Amino acid sequence: MPNSPVKAFLLDKKGSSLELSYDELENINNEDKILWVHFDYSSKEAIDWITNKSGIDSVAIDALLTEETRPRTTILGEALLIALRGVNLNPNSKPEDMISIRLYISPNLIISTRKRNLLSVDEIIDDLKNSKGVKSSAEFLVELTRKVTDRMDMVIDEIQDRTDLLEENFIDSENTEYRSEILAIRRETIVLKRYLTPQKDALIKLYNEKISWIDEYQRIELRETNDQLMRHIEELDTIRDKVILIQEELANSMNEQLNKKMYMLSIISAIFLPLTFLTGLLGINIGGIPGAENENAFYVFIIILFIVITLQFFIFKKKKWL
Repeated sequence: MPNSPVKAFLLDKKGSSLELSYDELENINNEDKILWVHFDYSSKEAIDWITNKSGIDSVAIDALLTEETRPRTTILGEALLIALRGVNLNPNSKPEDMISIRLYISPNLIISTRKRNLLSVDEIIDDLKNSKGVKSSAEFLVELTRKVTDRMDMVIDEIQDRTDLLEENFIDSENTEYRSEILAIRRETIVLKRYLTPQKDALIKLYNEKISWIDEYQRIELRETNDQLMRHIEELDTIRDKVILIQEELANSMNEQLNKKMYMLSIISAIFLPLTFLTGLLGINIGGIPGAENENAFYVFIIILFIVITLQFFIFKKKKWL
């Protein structure tokens, strides 16, 4: 679906809708229907219509057009101002680069704004075109929160699978090959949790507030969606803990390998230290060096060095250094 800066629909409260052009928004009567306008908040159409023609509160106008926002729920009389985040499943995108959608919802008016395309919104639009869509503002809210949360399942499951694979295989492979994967997983979980935690709080406030046009069954649905979101947060915590343990085990394994190498270097140094001393002592260029006039002195010296090495070997063995 093209990422148009403006999409507008007049919902008939029976599951179908009439798609409108931007110019047709001027003379729409939505008294017994629901007007849903979906904008790219950076477009001039969005800024003009929301600011001058929507008739909504100035607080809502600022929230719908702001560049950055965190998930939240604000009550404005009988209307709701909501900001949500959904995973980015657009082609060539990173899921943790989450997409923000801002909503102003009242019984007869829905205004939503975003910068990038959100597949959950596209799915709601497709259902409306097939006469299987939402029939009220409350149902729209329930469907959007559910679809946004459902799409997180595959992303978190994929991160979980990568973590499990990392946990199973890193010990048997070269440690360094997993360091970048560990850092990638930690980054993804941190970014996801950064937005999911306030989103959980926003949904809690949403189903706890007494909004007349949200019935009890829809509150239960919102609560179920929030329970699902809380499970996602718990899974992210579990993934984070696993990755931390793997990272600690990786560090311990690398330290152990380093210690083994340093230990071998120390043993080699200990073996060659007396040999170096003897060769250095007999190699000084002054008179009186023993064996300087003896043609067999070199061979005798080699035998002495061999005896020293043999004695060192037995001493190291006895002390279990080798």
